[in-house]
Amino acid sequence: MAFVVNGKFTAQRTTGVQRVACELTRALNTRALQKGNLLLVVPRNAKPTQSILERRQVSGWLTGNLWEQITLPFSTRTKTLISLCNTGPLFKRRHVVMIHDMAIYDVAASFTLKFRLWYRLVFSMLRRNSQHLLTVSEFSKQRIVHHLRVPASKISVIPLAADHLSRIASDCRVLARLDISPQRYCLTVGSLDPRKNQARCLAAIEQIACQPDFKFVLVGGGNARIFETSCREGAGAFNRVVQTGFVSDGELKALYENAMCFVFPSLYEGFGLPPLEAMYCNCPVIVSDQAALPEVCGDAAIYCDAESIDDIASKIQIMISDPELREIYRQRGLKRAHARSWRDAAEQFCEELAKIEASYSKNSLSRTSGN
Repeated sequence: MAFVVNGKFTAQRTTGVQRVACELTRALNTRALQKGNLLLVVPRNAKPTQSILERRQVSGWLTGNLWEQITLPFSTRTKTLISLCNTGPLFKRRHVVMIHDMAIYDVAASFTLKFRLWYRLVFSMLRRNSQHLLTVSEFSKQRIVHHLRVPASKISVIPLAADHLSRIASDCRVLARLDISPQRYCLTVGSLDPRKNQARCLAAIEQIACQPDFKFVLVGGGNARIFETSCREGAGAFNRVVQTGFVSDGELKALYENAMCFVFPSLYEGFGLPPLEAMYCNCPVIVSDQAALPEVCGDAAIYCDAESIDDIASKIQIMISDPELREIYRQRGLKRAHARSWRDAAEQFCEELAKIEASYSKNSLSRTSGN
């Protein structure tokens, strides 16, 4: 049974789901490829990758979604396709899809109507046509079963890892650029997505008592409207919050390594990779108690109520005021983040493919015998 990987992610900017696809395919070792039955199929605008998979470019002028929906299924019609980034060809029958979360249903208000309608159509078709589904947490598996009415036996969980950071060199120049000092700031990662809970996090910062030189660093696409509204009446809040915008992987690693703590009060995560990355970099972590975050972080994080500004502020205040507590969570975080690697995830991925192949062979034999 020949498998091919949907390489659309190789032409996209690397965010959450693309990171997973890149790391899974990169971590595959030669044992997984002994039969030569795994191929990476990419569009003409694909960027180089570090995967050892054999790479085949599908010719044609289409790119993006059109390439995925038209060119890709036609060129892989005799093979089983693996799509790792939530979407894939809607009418492909021999198809294994990784769906990362059910946010489109669980927190529908976070998305535009057009986006919701498109993804609900996508998930409806993938549910019907896919041979098997993969996901990244037991939480997401339960939500997929609930919303898509897929039997639990048809879904496999492959938890993620953070050891990609071991390959990245820290770029400590970012500290001088942002005018911050080691261990004199609290780090958070946010975006324009309301699920990241920027507004409450910024409101909580206004309540925290700290030295004038202590900063709160917000990495990512900060929402200027939320920032201005949250900080308008907070004395000195503008001076305490540093919005970085986009940072490189090396800069982000340096920020993790030098932060006093990391706070991630997200309202919804199918997995939640940033807290695990912070743990990997020896940074104590505060996360919300919602969605997949307790499953991912276990006893290695302090938990806050993401819907309570007071509780977010209280947990940050406790962490930055108690060096012994920080050391406890540094050690717990290191242990948890280093317990699993992308190689482990890739091994599990290959085991799932072997099960799918065995099931396909069994069904084929059964149909042949029936004839």
